[in-house]
Amino acid sequence: MADDQEKTEEPTSKKIEDARKEGNVPKSQDTSSFVTLVVAIFTFLSLFPFMQKHLVGLYRYYQSFIGVEFTKNMIIEISIITFREIIFIVMPLAIAVAISGLLAGFLQFGFLFSSKPLVPDLKKIDPIKGLKNLLSIKKLIETTKVVLKVALVIMLAYYFMMSFVKDLPGIVYLPIFDQLSWLKEKAMILGSAMLVLFFFLALFDLFFVRYNYFKDLRMSKQEIKDEYKQMEGDPQIKARIRKIQMEMSKKRMMQEVPNADVIITNPTHFAVALRYDREKDNAPIILAKGMDHLALKIKEIARKYDIQIVENPPLARELYKKCEPNDRIPEALYKAVAEVLAFVYKAGNKKEVSSDCK
Repeated sequence: MADDQEKTEEPTSKKIEDARKEGNVPKSQDTSSFVTLVVAIFTFLSLFPFMQKHLVGLYRYYQSFIGVEFTKNMIIEISIITFREIIFIVMPLAIAVAISGLLAGFLQFGFLFSSKPLVPDLKKIDPIKGLKNLLSIKKLIETTKVVLKVALVIMLAYYFMMSFVKDLPGIVYLPIFDQLSWLKEKAMILGSAMLVLFFFLALFDLFFVRYNYFKDLRMSKQEIKDEYKQMEGDPQIKARIRKIQMEMSKKRMMQEVPNADVIITNPTHFAVALRYDREKDNAPIILAKGMDHLALKIKEIARKYDIQIVENPPLARELYKKCEPNDRIPEALYKAVAEVLAFVYKAGNKKEVSSDCK
């Protein structure tokens, strides 16, 4: 019993889907940050000429007011133009960063919209539960990850900065433009190294988050059994439903017995009710069939409605075995059934049918 309660089984697709509906998905913040950073850098480099053009234009616009006395209308105009230019400069970068954030999430767990995280939950402000979360193993691991990441970044930056410092004695004697070129080169080296480090950190965090996510969703054997019952239905309930359906089917079948032309029996174990209407039916139709108790019930109804009962054991067994209610009789049994119907019609002064029953 204890083994059934241990969460040793991988989560089922239904468990994962239910978690998604609640907004619980494996999301790596480091991966999202890395994707956003890369997009922001490349967007900035691509849009730099555009941004530079607007910044230079704004600078020259300000220069045009040197020595000019400001009025209230001028200040309003300057504010509007400044705001407009800043929007032009910042908006493309902001849009690219926003799209990259959505893209990072989509690449990790696909498209997802759930309002469940937005629903207020009083349990989230429970101080006792909050304290437990702060002191949990999960928070300790997250804190350790942050400390390690910061330490790696500082160590990498320190390593490259120390190598750059060695060049400073010679750089200070270079012209300003050469110094800026050197600074740009070293900044690109440091930035590239940081991006490589962030990439591996994001990759590690992605696998770590996904591992913990599926680990947290693990199920016990009992939970899998309960889920199966919910999806497929409790076997006892299904059996009861089948029993009710069979009873309803029998009831409908019994309601058709009064419309029969003949009941063929064997004589005690089987009973089959037949109808043949030359204007409607291409061949005799099985209205009802039964065995043992049900056969007795069919014959009881037949006697009540004065329907002819014919004992023909071989034919009764064949009809019961090969036919279901509302089926036409098999062609191989046409002749035998035709003989029975002919006898019944003749004995009951009913309209006689042809011997081929067609």
